[in-house]
Amino acid sequence: MAEIKDPENTIIIELKDGPVVIELLSDVAPKHAERMKALARAGAYDNVAFHRVIEGFMAQTGDVQHANMEKDYNPGRAGTGGSDMDDLPAEFSRLPHARGTLGAARSQNPNSANSQFFINFKDNDFLNGQYTVYGRVISGMEHVDKIARGEPPASPDRMISVKVAADA
Repeated sequence: MAEIKDPENTIIIELKDGPVVIELLSDVAPKHAERMKALARAGAYDNVAFHRVIEGFMAQTGDVQHANMEKDYNPGRAGTGGSDMDDLPAEFSRLPHARGTLGAARSQNPNSANSQFFINFKDNDFLNGQYTVYGRVISGMEHVDKIARGEPPASPDRMISVKVAADA
């Protein structure tokens, strides 16, 4: 695993193939970073499926309402929900949607991000300035690359656990 410089702003996602370490960009998108930490600490992301995974584009997850594999996974509804917290205002920056960056998923409304996020498989510059970038993978991208593809995948991979490094 990568050297963790700021455990309070580092997320560790356990996937079937191994851990993915994400550095949260709390200086760039503080509200999004805080939301991810709050949901991780509540265990809300544990067992949540990657419900939209597009080859050469990105892997999306984080629908804590409809994509928990143990409680209520519904492939028809996965991707339509969020958390029980209010939506977040956009925190756009000049950071590009480069390979390994974390983006906030949202509806057509720029201020509708909640719990869902995506990890870019490649540089997706067409998303720049339209979706909040609030983290980047610092190790384990090879595990992200192995996530099952599909919209939704026939047998979706999931986040086994999501923890703030300071708590691990």
